[in-house]
Amino acid sequence: MEKEAINRREFMGAVTVLGSSGVWGLTHEKDLTEGRKALIKPKRLQPGDWVGLITPASPPFESSAIFEGKAVLESLGFRVKLAKNLDKKSGYLAGSDKTRADDLHEMFLDSDVRAMIALRGGYGTGRLIEYLDFKLIEQHPKIIVGYSDISFLNLAIHQMTGLVTFHGPVALSSFNKYTTHYFMKVLTENAPVGEIEKPPMSELQKFDGIFPIREGTASGPLVGGNLTMIISTLGTPFEIDTTGKILFIEEVGEEPYDLDRMLTHLRHAGKLDKVAGIILDKCARCGPAEYKPAFENSFSIEEVFFDRLRDLNCPVLYGLSLGHAADKPTLPLGITATMNTQSGRIRIDESAVC
Repeated sequence: MEKEAINRREFMGAVTVLGSSGVWGLTHEKDLTEGRKALIKPKRLQPGDWVGLITPASPPFESSAIFEGKAVLESLGFRVKLAKNLDKKSGYLAGSDKTRADDLHEMFLDSDVRAMIALRGGYGTGRLIEYLDFKLIEQHPKIIVGYSDISFLNLAIHQMTGLVTFHGPVALSSFNKYTTHYFMKVLTENAPVGEIEKPPMSELQKFDGIFPIREGTASGPLVGGNLTMIISTLGTPFEIDTTGKILFIEEVGEEPYDLDRMLTHLRHAGKLDKVAGIILDKCARCGPAEYKPAFENSFSIEEVFFDRLRDLNCPVLYGLSLGHAADKPTLPLGITATMNTQSGRIRIDESAVC
């Protein structure tokens, strides 16, 4: 099991001249009702560029993880700048909320830095959002990458600024051949990525686990991330916009009733009424608990997805490798893509960087 495949619940905070502690986003809530922000594509990465290593959620378990993450990014051909407070710890948080927000502001303001990648996920990005200066981010657009708890940060920045953000590996992910290929292709090439191939199967595998819950094809901008984080945006100024979008969902370590509750919440919130299509990952380690499950009798994960999503008026595809797995493509939020349940593939139809 790779390092980031850890249940969030098991270990569930501008620089000084910018830094009011007020909720900047709340003063711009009208942005959600005045129409979609114009899409902003960040500049592409090139060999030798500086990449900022950040911890917007939880700290590393060991200090050596910082050096490991730095070495991984350097092996990809980038120079690495460590966030000022990268080694800070405050319980399950990587320092105070404002400290973590300050690190982000400094990276966005640093003219040398072309991209930011989270060292790891964990918990905490939802807490630092109130300290972020979204206007500064909009004026200094850069690549920002991560998944799991980082989904809240990705969704909030994309919603409030129009910046394309990236659901992809953290620095401590397993950068195998598949993950590295799409990380580099999406972030360094000013061209459509095209069809995303399925991860390779072992010689013993006969079925890749990908199948339709509701058949069809659909096109639209990609949006999504970790299901718990998606739910956390509802009722906030950063609420996910799913209208006409292809919604992708990943999760880890949840029981079937947890997934049922969150999908039901999305239904009640109207977030599945006008969605163009839905893509579900394999949901690593999701299922009834082996020790003291919540219920004596339970639906399976697949039964929950069929029950909650089969009646929607859009295609739904299950079983992709998107989140807490070794093989993960980098998916750009806001970029137009096409899904096809017959082939079980996603195609990214435009460049994500400029």
